[in-house]
Amino acid sequence: MLSDETYNAIRQMLLEHTIAPGERVNIDRLALALGVSQTPVREALARLESEDLVSKIPLRGYAATQLLTVPEVADLFQFRLLIEPWASERAAQLRTPSDTAALTLELERGATASDLPVDAAYAAMSEHDARFHELIARMSNSTFVSEAYSRTHCHLHLFRLYQAGRTQLEASRTDSEAMGELFSAYYEPTTGFLAFREHQAIAQAIIDGEHRAARDLMRDHIDSSRARFSPAVEALHLDAAPVR
Repeated sequence: MLSDETYNAIRQMLLEHTIAPGERVNIDRLALALGVSQTPVREALARLESEDLVSKIPLRGYAATQLLTVPEVADLFQFRLLIEPWASERAAQLRTPSDTAALTLELERGATASDLPVDAAYAAMSEHDARFHELIARMSNSTFVSEAYSRTHCHLHLFRLYQAGRTQLEASRTDSEAMGELFSAYYEPTTGFLAFREHQAIAQAIIDGEHRAARDLMRDHIDSSRARFSPAVEALHLDAAPVR
């Protein structure tokens, strides 16, 4: 339990940028702040390295991973467009009663996000997003596809970018208001989360065995996500660029 609690606490610090992207992780300071020994901190950092939230630096310990760059975000969405529509089509073709039950349960979990306060709703939606897409990748019955998708840690990276946007918005830096509006357009919490409504349509197509519809809906979902999210990422990186 101590190890899990330490992991959750440090993970939250990384997601909320209490430990900033690129910042070196001070194990002694973390252990003191959390009231634990170095052992659970080191165990937590090893787990977080597997999630690509920290990276190990030879002879220097750990550092928080940097945010994705604009080209990396573009590559990530292109990768998703290559494998996720196929995975959705296969999931619809190979669905089992247990798959249908798992999809239904995940939609029920995702629906609760809109009932939460805004900040908690964003975090809950990001977690639902990750679970939903990983579930469909597993339902494709392709270990290669499922593992390749999981290794991207896609929604963790996107949520960290959202948090960076919030940080700049709070700091009232140049273009931060426009950036905040762009991120809001991506998540759309006031209308029940656009991404969640798209998930519902994809899940229904899979459950009904409509494999072509599942494929096309997933492609449209990723395309629309890219269109909504990419301008916010570009604004974030432009805003963060040093003055010359």
